Amino acid sequence: MDSHKFNANLKAALLGIQHLLAMYSGSILVPLLVGTALNFNSTQMTYLVSIDILMCGLATLLQLQMNRFFGIGLPVVLGCAIQAVEPLKMIGSEYGIQYMYGAIILAGIFVFLIAGVFSKIRRLFPPIVTGTLITMIGLSLMPVAFQNMGGGNSSAADFASPTHLLLGFLTVAIILIINVWGKGFFKSVAVLVGLVVGTVLAGIMGQVSLQPVAEASWFHFPQLFYFGAPKFEWSSTITMILVLLTTMVETTGVYFALSDVTKQKLSQDDLKRGYRAEGLSVILGGLFNTFPYTTFSQNVGLLQLSGIRTRRPIYYAAGFLILLGFLPKFGALATIIPSPVLGGAMLVMFGMVAVQGIKMLKLVDFNNEKNLLIVAVSLGLGLGVTSFPHFFNALPQTFKMLLSNGIVIAIFSSVILNLLFNGRKGLDYETTEAKNPPVDEV
Repeated sequence: MDSHKFNANLKAALLGIQHLLAMYSGSILVPLLVGTALNFNSTQMTYLVSIDILMCGLATLLQLQMNRFFGIGLPVVLGCAIQAVEPLKMIGSEYGIQYMYGAIILAGIFVFLIAGVFSKIRRLFPPIVTGTLITMIGLSLMPVAFQNMGGGNSSAADFASPTHLLLGFLTVAIILIINVWGKGFFKSVAVLVGLVVGTVLAGIMGQVSLQPVAEASWFHFPQLFYFGAPKFEWSSTITMILVLLTTMVETTGVYFALSDVTKQKLSQDDLKRGYRAEGLSVILGGLFNTFPYTTFSQNVGLLQLSGIRTRRPIYYAAGFLILLGFLPKFGALATIIPSPVLGGAMLVMFGMVAVQGIKMLKLVDFNNEKNLLIVAVSLGLGLGVTSFPHFFNALPQTFKMLLSNGIVIAIFSSVILNLLFNGRKGLDYETTEAKNPPVDEV
């Protein structure tokens, strides 16, 4: 291998590690929350976290491909769908773990089968809808960033302590300094540098524990039906289908955001292959007893910050995720990043997601007051539900599940109001077929 190829691969690998660290904590959060609620023992929890990480890598690989059957071919990273936590806990507690995984498998099959139908609603997503949706995604994630900056547990006595705030804002400052004054590749890995430097400083301050690394096993292998053969029950399946429909709506917004960032136009077939890949990922999650997987929006902000628009770093990220799934002790290294440091990086990345949505809204004619109202009301509803997720608790369970997500509320509102106020002309959207994917160069 010549030096040019070696340097290119090294840079891609470092960018891949940056993507991995950006999504790692969000992805292992789901198995930790569900496993704890269902009283899994330490052996079961170790399996759950390790194989979950491995499946994140496989799910990402499915999306990176661009064959005739599945894969959107954009630089996407997939992780566990946080929206599934409460429904999974409910199904597991009421019916049992095997019914939980049965519901996941059937819901994944449903997503795969309706991919073609769901892709036909593309025209419902003109810039006023996609811009509003992506802005809402970024803004709705901000509380997560701030909670992490405060230490992760808002009810803890030391939440938002001076030490936590110092680490969080110092990480933000490092990322900003590198982005403004850094040059070349060093600028591209600003988030990675911020996470590493922040963690080292936290270690000096006694805020880093190596216990997760010491306790983790050296090797794990995925096992089909680890918790037993799946069982099926109709209400559990419908519940999971509703959850995955909300993730498909959110995923659509992420696809369009990435399309805008990479300048790669999306066709109806592209969307269909993307949804199919997510359906396959969910089915694999059920078969190997992990979780539903969906496209992670925080990595959109990372693409914006790094300036890298190609898939090669994401291939490395997927490979590292798979490797960490087989080697839990190495995977545990990523868990030692303190919450305040991670929160500082999240603040910048989530902000970039919101700004990407605002950039898309520049295409909207705001001289038309109707468009102002569409965006204003949709963002207002979305942020309101994000702030008060129990606002619709008095409604039946099905409606409550759909309406407790601020992103889903925002997209329903923007689509419906756009149709009411602008009619068919409000559905105008560039229908150019997808261009060739960007050349995978760093």
